[in-house]
Amino acid sequence: MALIQPPLMVTGGTHPARTLRMMIRDLARGSQGVTEGNDLRVSPLTTPGAGVRVGDGSGVVRGAAWGQGSYTQYNVGDASVPIAPTGASARNDLVVLRVEDPEYEGGRDPAKDDIGYFHVVSGVSATATAPPAGMTAIPLARIVLPANTATVTSAMITDLRKIANPRRDRKLYSYYPSTQTNLTYSDNKWHNWPYGATWQIPIPDWAVTAQVVVTIAGLRMSNGDVWARMQTVLGSDLGQDTWIDDNQGNVARRQTVVLGDTIRISAGQRGTTQKLSLQTYMYKDGSGDLSINSGTSVYADVEFTEGVI
Repeated sequence: MALIQPPLMVTGGTHPARTLRMMIRDLARGSQGVTEGNDLRVSPLTTPGAGVRVGDGSGVVRGAAWGQGSYTQYNVGDASVPIAPTGASARNDLVVLRVEDPEYEGGRDPAKDDIGYFHVVSGVSATATAPPAGMTAIPLARIVLPANTATVTSAMITDLRKIANPRRDRKLYSYYPSTQTNLTYSDNKWHNWPYGATWQIPIPDWAVTAQVVVTIAGLRMSNGDVWARMQTVLGSDLGQDTWIDDNQGNVARRQTVVLGDTIRISAGQRGTTQKLSLQTYMYKDGSGDLSINSGTSVYADVEFTEGVI
């Protein structure tokens, strides 16, 4: 097939709808899904019954056929979607945002019919996460309906939304100690140490997870074996432990320790500034000391990622 003419935007040209849809596809980088974390969320009806409601939001729906392009659709307010009751057998239904463009499928008339609409694919598998092949749609939720059920509750709804192009924000923070500080305790307790390795981190209001990697290059050990563990602290959210198990005796030595974790951002911390710091747990079993000084560099690599909420 030849190039579709004319290209956007040529003065005096007549542009087919497909050209604009392909522009949407290109701008969305070929991805599809909801736009932001809380868009098109599926919930029970306000008074639970035989249906669900889809909340405010928008999304990008990629056409099932090559060259079809992508569609944008948005919803204002709650839309009620009926869910048929079950009989003697359980059933799984898929709630999708569907676009039925008569240029490619069906016989809907854009002048009087809804081309984009919420659709229920009934009787899918218990693990279904995508609409049937050939259907232009994005999945929103899977409904697991027990036998003889006419009321949909929250426990029956599995969220299947994905963000078309999640936002990311990544920054690198550093700390270079000018004087030596020691952690000499062997008391089976947590200590807010290294003291100076703290940073004030602005958390985007759309952030759902944080990938945090802290590297301590040149962590000093001396005066005996060291048995400890360290973790990151972002506001009130704690990272996983990294163990330090060193059995080299009294000689002074250095190691590079890396702490890495994916931290789920609690709702109350989104859109706020929180302190990122480290804490260290010193076991009584080891008599050695930890220290940092001018030969130590500490780096914190923090990347926030958007997700559905």
